[in-house]
Amino acid sequence: MITPILIATDAIFRIGAEILFLKSLFLIKRLTTNHSNFMKNKISEHFKITFLFGLILLSACNAQQEDDIVLGANRMNEYLSLLKDKNVGIVGNQTSLVKTSHQEYVHLVDTLLSKNVRVKKVFAPEHGFRGKADAGEKVKDGVDKKTGLPIISLYGNNKKPSSQQLDNIDILIFDIQDVGVRFYTYISTLHYIMEACAENEIPLIILDRPNPNGDYIDGPILKKEYQSFVGMHPVPIVHGMTIAEYAKMINGENWLAGNRKADIHNVYVKNYHKNKKYTPPVPPSPNLPNYKAIRLYPSLCFFEGTSISVGRGTDKPFQLYGAPFLPANKYQFKFTPEPNQGAQHPKHEGKICYGKQLDSLPEAKINLKYLLRAYQNAPDQKFFFNSFFNKLAGNDQLQHKIKQHRPVDSIYMSWSKDLQKFKALKSKYTHYRKN
Repeated sequence: MITPILIATDAIFRIGAEILFLKSLFLIKRLTTNHSNFMKNKISEHFKITFLFGLILLSACNAQQEDDIVLGANRMNEYLSLLKDKNVGIVGNQTSLVKTSHQEYVHLVDTLLSKNVRVKKVFAPEHGFRGKADAGEKVKDGVDKKTGLPIISLYGNNKKPSSQQLDNIDILIFDIQDVGVRFYTYISTLHYIMEACAENEIPLIILDRPNPNGDYIDGPILKKEYQSFVGMHPVPIVHGMTIAEYAKMINGENWLAGNRKADIHNVYVKNYHKNKKYTPPVPPSPNLPNYKAIRLYPSLCFFEGTSISVGRGTDKPFQLYGAPFLPANKYQFKFTPEPNQGAQHPKHEGKICYGKQLDSLPEAKINLKYLLRAYQNAPDQKFFFNSFFNKLAGNDQLQHKIKQHRPVDSIYMSWSKDLQKFKALKSKYTHYRKN
């Protein structure tokens, strides 16, 4: 838990920075209304000093926001003793990093091997162990070139480790950076790992990481008939939980097959609260390359269930959207998707798409306006072309309301009551608080 002293310090820094910037604005106003050259020069001088000091203070505050966080993987005194003389399996990918004293990052596998931990296997989720595969691309089993460890893919037909694959494993570690969104499949992998551990009586250590979208909860609750690998549980699209909190909910709500419970040991993040901005040190997947894409993902991923491109095959995936059939007179921005490392065959490959590039970070909510506007400007038969949209939404009502041209506020209201119930349920499993 974050200490009251840290919270107070953070608040004092922020208040100080905000006061200085307000003072700067006041000085600007005086400067523009006072016609005395002497006063203009004096105010301008004061403004520069105040503005620069405020900027420095705010930068220091923002640096403190992320730099004082201690990831679960770094809290080795909490879990190394549990690995002694054990055969260890790691569920991880390129985000499974440990921060060194030199402010560098080393992979958890390499770190544990250097400490003579008997790491025997690596289990990799969607996008693979090194995080380079396309979304939905089949990832094959293999061998890690650096360590020689066998890698078992948990994407495709083999989403849950078999008893045979776990035969020589005494304990598993789950360490993957999530983004707090229901259709981001790492929480589905978490479910199957917990189920396999429960069935085979293998303890599971979860090394927690901050949720970059942890400051809000939004979207419709998934209905049971729309369960799939992009939505396994009755939670909203943006659930506001970290991986460790989510694991507690899976156990507590009996969501594992046969009402089993996994034996989990959560290693929580130190000095973290839900309003604290967190930018993962490496992209959690190929098409979420930066913080902006991560924040826009809950709103733009709906387009994955339509004929609209979200920029896969460009250098700004999940930061723009468009299609060849959107009217160029209404959508002046254009782009052409081409094959790249994160999208071998992007939607509308090689075709000019007309759309919108999103230049600013969204507010803390799902923005449906992008979706509704695109639907209104696209031929209906070219928009929803398969059932995937309903799997992402977790129901068929959202598509129905869009086709009826319902006002955006009424759509938000349609899921507000269920969100209140979820927030009450979630409170039983919350470890971190908001500042």
